[in-house]
Amino acid sequence: MLSTLRSPYGHATPLFLSTLRRAGAVARLMMCSLLLLMLTTLAGKFSEAQAAAGSSAGKQRAAATGAKGRKRTVRKKAAADKPARAVRSRRRPRHPAAAAAVAVPAAVAAATAATAGPVSAVASGKPELLSRCGFTEASRRHIFSRGVYVLDEETGTPLFERNADTVAPIASVTKLMTAIVWLDQKQLAMGNRLEVTEDDLDTLKFTHSRLGVGASLSRADMLHIALMSSENRAAAALSRDYPGGRPAFIAAMNARAQALGMTHSHFENATGLSPENVSTPRELAELVKAANRYQPIRNDSLDKQKMINIGRGQLQYINSNRLIRYGQVNASVQKTGFINESGHNMVLRMLVHDRRPVIVTMLGSGSADGSRLDGVRIAKWLNCSLN
Repeated sequence: MLSTLRSPYGHATPLFLSTLRRAGAVARLMMCSLLLLMLTTLAGKFSEAQAAAGSSAGKQRAAATGAKGRKRTVRKKAAADKPARAVRSRRRPRHPAAAAAVAVPAAVAAATAATAGPVSAVASGKPELLSRCGFTEASRRHIFSRGVYVLDEETGTPLFERNADTVAPIASVTKLMTAIVWLDQKQLAMGNRLEVTEDDLDTLKFTHSRLGVGASLSRADMLHIALMSSENRAAAALSRDYPGGRPAFIAAMNARAQALGMTHSHFENATGLSPENVSTPRELAELVKAANRYQPIRNDSLDKQKMINIGRGQLQYINSNRLIRYGQVNASVQKTGFINESGHNMVLRMLVHDRRPVIVTMLGSGSADGSRLDGVRIAKWLNCSLN
């Protein structure tokens, strides 16, 4: 009974077959267990690898954080070593009390700045000549005029000066004051004719003139060629024809200079041929301002040429200032002048960008070209530096 088993079909099955079946089941169970163990081992190793990667990333983040912290510390130490200065915080206060705490140091800084003395032109918004526009030490050394004063009339800011308060002869720049004094008198009609006499001849420098004795011009034409072409006999004739004569005219010139605050200025005649006609570059700026208020002075000083009827013919006159004659600068008033004692002088009320007035006074250049080149150089500085 123990040795055989019967199948459903009635055949006898040996005992070892039954044993084989059990052994096969055991083997399958062991293989499944082994496969499960292998899968478990692989999953463990994968988890360890992920953990190791996470740990490495964490170390890298920690190292980066530490480096940033060290950089912040270095920056803080460097900021502590620098001189204290007002820095606006980029963070907005989260509470009104915090805003007040920020405002108090700002007010203190403003009060400190107010009592600290003069500030730079850039910080205060005042105009200035810029180095990128050629206003450099080397460029300034190439200015030929011994005395220079450049004044931004709009803001009253001096932009450049050299020996601005040095008293020097001004030569025919005098004729701006001659024109002012003549136009201030209202008794003599400008259209009436005035004749040149021997009293109008230059006995100081013995200069030549195209206006001969007996030439007859209207007073308006006399003033025109005195300003445009620096005609000495025309200026002398106007001063002689003044109510009270030439002494009254010279007295009126000096009185007007004092009224303009030109305390270091003095006039001996109406032509500028006397070396005793003196002023400073700074005071001449006041003369240019005053002259600009007279329409005839603006028109006559800037006219490039004019045909003058002298009673016995006509004479062609041109502007003595080549900057104006050739249109190298835009101006509203100008005058040149020369005697041996003064060198070559020029004053201008330039219009930078055709609208912004800047007064330029230059005294004592060694040549007419030097004075002209100074005007060109200064005009370039102004056109580049100012709006």
